[in-house]
Amino acid sequence: MIPAAFDYQRAASLDDALSALSGGDAKVIAGGMSLLPLMKLRLAQPSKLVDIGKLSELRGDGPTADGGWEIGALTTYSEALAATKLDFTRACVEGIGDVQVRNRGTVGGAISHADPASDLPALLLALDYSAVLRSSRGERTVPLDGFFKGPFETDMASDEILVKLVRGPLPAGADGSYQKMAHPASGYSIVGVCAVVGSSGGSISHARVAVTGVGQVAYRAKAVESALVGSDGSAGAVASAAAHATDDQDVNSDIYADRAYRARMAEVYVRRAIDAALGR
Repeated sequence: MIPAAFDYQRAASLDDALSALSGGDAKVIAGGMSLLPLMKLRLAQPSKLVDIGKLSELRGDGPTADGGWEIGALTTYSEALAATKLDFTRACVEGIGDVQVRNRGTVGGAISHADPASDLPALLLALDYSAVLRSSRGERTVPLDGFFKGPFETDMASDEILVKLVRGPLPAGADGSYQKMAHPASGYSIVGVCAVVGSSGGSISHARVAVTGVGQVAYRAKAVESALVGSDGSAGAVASAAAHATDDQDVNSDIYADRAYRARMAEVYVRRAIDAALGR
C-alpha cells in the first residue's frame, strides 16, 4: 500500500518541533516502526510528518540523582537493552520485534502509540513510570497509570511531545519478571504480564502487576496487587490474587484467543510472573 500524500519537516530542535505541531493534524515521527505501517494501510493520514529523529536532547537512558531512572523518548530498544540494570527489563525488550525493530524503534514511540498488545506499556506501568510531556504551553508529568485511554489513544494532546519517561527508585529488595504468551509470527503479546514484587518481615510489602494484550489498553491489575500486599506470598496466596487478573476489564476476543481463553491465560501468566518475581 502507498500512504496518502503528506508534507515532511525535519525538526532542528525541540522548540522547532513543537512549533510545527501547533494547529493542523501533524504527527511526530522518530523510528517510524508503528506510524508508517498505519500510514501505508491509510489507517492514519496525517497532513504532515515532523521528524524528531535527530534531536539529541531527547536521547539518554540512565539513573537519576534520587536512585530512579530516566529514559529519553528517542532511546531505541537496543539502547535500552544496553543501559538497563534489570534482568526482567532485558527479558521483556529482547522479546520485542526483531533486530531491525529494536535498532530503530524508540521507547517514546511505543508509549505514544499505545498499542494494546505492546510489551513496553506493561513493563513501564509495573515500574511506576511517568511520561513527561512538553508543548509550546509548557511541560507536565503524567503517571502512566491512567495515561492510556483506549486502543492507540493516550492522554497526550495533539500539540504535545513525549520527551522522556521517569520513575523513582525501586523499593528495597523488590524484583520483577516479565512473562508473555507471544503471537508466533509477530511476537506481539496475546497475554503479557510484568510483576514487580517486594517483601518485608515475611509478607508482601510492594506489588505492581501490569497486563498487556488482554484489555483495551495495558493496565495495572490493582485487584491482584491489593490481594497480594500483606499476604505471605505463598503459592496459594499468589493463585488467589491472580484470580483477579481481569477484574473490571473488557477482555479482548479475536482469532488468536477468544475471551474465555484469554482471561484464563491472563490468570496463568499473572501467577507465573509473580512467582518468578518472588524467585520461584
